[in-house]
Amino acid sequence: MADDAPKFRSDKPGSDKDDKPADPPPPPPPPAPPAKWPWVVAGLIVVGFVAVVLVQILVPKPDVWTDDAYVTVHYATVAPRVSGQVNGVMVDDNQLVHAGQVLATLDPRDFQTSVAQAEAAVARDTAQVTNASANVARQPPLIEEQQASVASAEARLAFSKADARRYGNLAATGAGTTQQRQQADTTTAENQASLDSAKAALEASRRQMQVLQAQQASSEGTVKADRAQLEQARLNLSYATITAPFDGMVGNRSVQVGNYVGPGAVLMTVVPLDRVYIEANYRELALRHVRSGQHVTIHVDAYDIDLDGIVDSVPPASGAAFAPIAPNNATGNFTKIVQRLPVKIVLSPNQPLAKLLRVGFSVETTIHTGLENVVADQENSPNRITVH
Repeated sequence: MADDAPKFRSDKPGSDKDDKPADPPPPPPPPAPPAKWPWVVAGLIVVGFVAVVLVQILVPKPDVWTDDAYVTVHYATVAPRVSGQVNGVMVDDNQLVHAGQVLATLDPRDFQTSVAQAEAAVARDTAQVTNASANVARQPPLIEEQQASVASAEARLAFSKADARRYGNLAATGAGTTQQRQQADTTTAENQASLDSAKAALEASRRQMQVLQAQQASSEGTVKADRAQLEQARLNLSYATITAPFDGMVGNRSVQVGNYVGPGAVLMTVVPLDRVYIEANYRELALRHVRSGQHVTIHVDAYDIDLDGIVDSVPPASGAAFAPIAPNNATGNFTKIVQRLPVKIVLSPNQPLAKLLRVGFSVETTIHTGLENVVADQENSPNRITVH
């Protein structure tokens, strides 16, 4: 029974268990080799980025894009041509108008008075022309009358000379008296004076004809001047009614009834929305393959829509060339700056959404150039100046 009793492990020093050496720990596993795939991925990304950059820089692109583009139009500033007080404004801001529609009117009474005065001046001077014409028409009979007087005086003078010779012969032979001879000589002298007077009157009548003709021409010139003044007065009267120059929308109205305005004062503007176009400012390096007639995609930021357009023309100069203060590069402090040229793009017809465009909208334009060889075309062109 004693042999079957459980044997207990003794943890005390000097026991048989402590005399047996412990097993050594297993060696650590060898380190895993570093993974290579992150470096491969990073290298591929760098190579791909460099390739994309080189393609963007070196490979020509058939489509050129810019967001420096705006909707613009040649609008009309409505201003009076004469001064006056505004007595009527027939339109309001943002109102659609048609060509010839009355926009505003000025007080016409001053202009009506000027027309009446000009008409009276024309009537007065026309009567003077009629009087001058009558005097000119009356002068030829007066000249004929003077000619008849000259002929009569010549006849009397011839008779008196013959009579004087007869009395002179009679006096020399003693058949006549000295008194009779003296009377005959006196009569001859009187008739000679009458003839000279008649000839002078004839010459004066002929000269008077020239004077009357000059007076007639002067009167006719005065009438022409009066008619011109009358036409100007009528024009001024018509300018009192201010009309729209073309179809469009009214904007920037600044006039009110009762304002006194002078010539050139801005009353409002009329914007022809059916004639808007795009002014896209492209870098000069992007215009290598751009020419007129190419298709353009226009993205309108305001409505997030795309419209079709056509390149109308490339301008003759950059925007800096027309700046009020032109850049001066003659000082030696020069920095080369790539210029931008405002390319004119017109909208393709038959686009209902184009009616949404307003002047000043920002747009993005993409010109589909097709990599056309503009340089070679110009080399073979007979035109002195490029038109594309």
